[in-house]
Amino acid sequence: MSDEKHSADLKLEDRDVEKRAAEHQAATEKVPLDAHYDPEFVRRTLRQIDWRMLPLLGFLYAIALIDRTNLGIARIAGMERDLQLHIGERYSIASMIYFPPYIILQIPGNVILRWIGARSWLTICVVGWGAAQIGMGFVPNWGLLCLTRVLLGIFEAGFFPALAFIITTWYKRHEVQKRLAGFYLISIVLGGFSAILAYALQLLKGKGGLNGWQWIFIIEGILTVVLGLATWLFVPDFPDRNRFLTPEQTKMVLDRIESDRNDSVPDPLTFNKLIKHLMDPFLWSFAFMFLASTTPAYAIGFFITILLSAMGFSIMEALLLSAPPYVAAAISCFFFAWLADKTKKRALWLFVQNIITMVGLLVTGYGKQNGVRYFGLFLVNMGASGCVPGVLAYNANNIVSHSKRAVSTAVIIAFGGVGGIYATLVFRQTDFPTYIPGIWATMACQFVMVILLGVNTLVFSRRNKLAKEGKRVNEDTPGFYYVI
Repeated sequence: MSDEKHSADLKLEDRDVEKRAAEHQAATEKVPLDAHYDPEFVRRTLRQIDWRMLPLLGFLYAIALIDRTNLGIARIAGMERDLQLHIGERYSIASMIYFPPYIILQIPGNVILRWIGARSWLTICVVGWGAAQIGMGFVPNWGLLCLTRVLLGIFEAGFFPALAFIITTWYKRHEVQKRLAGFYLISIVLGGFSAILAYALQLLKGKGGLNGWQWIFIIEGILTVVLGLATWLFVPDFPDRNRFLTPEQTKMVLDRIESDRNDSVPDPLTFNKLIKHLMDPFLWSFAFMFLASTTPAYAIGFFITILLSAMGFSIMEALLLSAPPYVAAAISCFFFAWLADKTKKRALWLFVQNIITMVGLLVTGYGKQNGVRYFGLFLVNMGASGCVPGVLAYNANNIVSHSKRAVSTAVIIAFGGVGGIYATLVFRQTDFPTYIPGIWATMACQFVMVILLGVNTLVFSRRNKLAKEGKRVNEDTPGFYYVI
């Protein structure tokens, strides 16, 4: 009797394998949904989407980075003396206090994004943090500075995950990293020159009875509010809600996404789906990689002018010298994004950029001459900046459904906020001017990221092999293969 039952079970398993193999064959042999579109029509439409989306979103994110990290510039422009930030760890706390609300509100932000639409949500975020930035220009003490930093974190929380979420819904998987890098490149370059802008603004010292650091916050805050109004007028929405493409172009975009990963139609995010997505171990793997990528990026953003001042440069020289490493980072970022999309490989090029980051950290920490240490800042910026869009693309390429995209993007970028807290805590005032413990703490993150890249590559390769043999269906989607 037991032999007959065992035989029946084997037959059921065989049928299940045959069924999966048949689904796999059907998925791989069917004509792609977007195959009939004229390639020139596709290219022209993608260019239109690129120009409508990437410059504006890149400029907005540049302003976000400037508003988030200009604390270091304001510090050496007189804020440290006026607000007595030299006492204890006040500066590190003021830098760090931004991140808890930024982390907690990531997932709620993406839920609201899908509910009220990109235009309304992004406008609320941008105008809100612009107002908080203006408020920072009028704080009379350290406590109120921390309060305005909390408000900045609240309003910026929904912004970056919304940008990444929106961009990844418009393109095929092997088109994503160049686009993410494109908008991030714009933000890196503009953000890099923010120190020069800040130097010009602090020359207003004494005007209106305000110090130079106050003018930095006020003028940049006003600029942010103006851009928030422009967001309402021009920002694109999700493909199925857009108003700037023709119906034929919109259908083509949705057909391409459906052909690529079967998630052109948004699925609602329920509590059960939220728990299911959060139980995926690879979500947390990508999240830690993003933490490892943002830690050196935030460290440089917060401390580059301070490090340069410690090397003996004047305030003017420190502000001016902080820009070139960001230009180099922008070039490196786009080069690796192009390489990753061209070769359809993610983990390999992230690993190379990890190595560049680690070499840069060691050079900055242990170089004996200022020129050598300054070169190390170039390497750190080049390695870390390229990993930010790289990890986002790596995650986006290996998930299916809008609900999982909303959850994973929010969690991953929340861990970027954890990286910001980590950077402000390990680069301690007591370790000035070399910050050696902070450098090694950042190195530790890079080592762990290298290990996770290896684990992901092994597991994804095995799953793809089983899927090709018809023994597995990846992400509940026949014909779907992970990008290694």
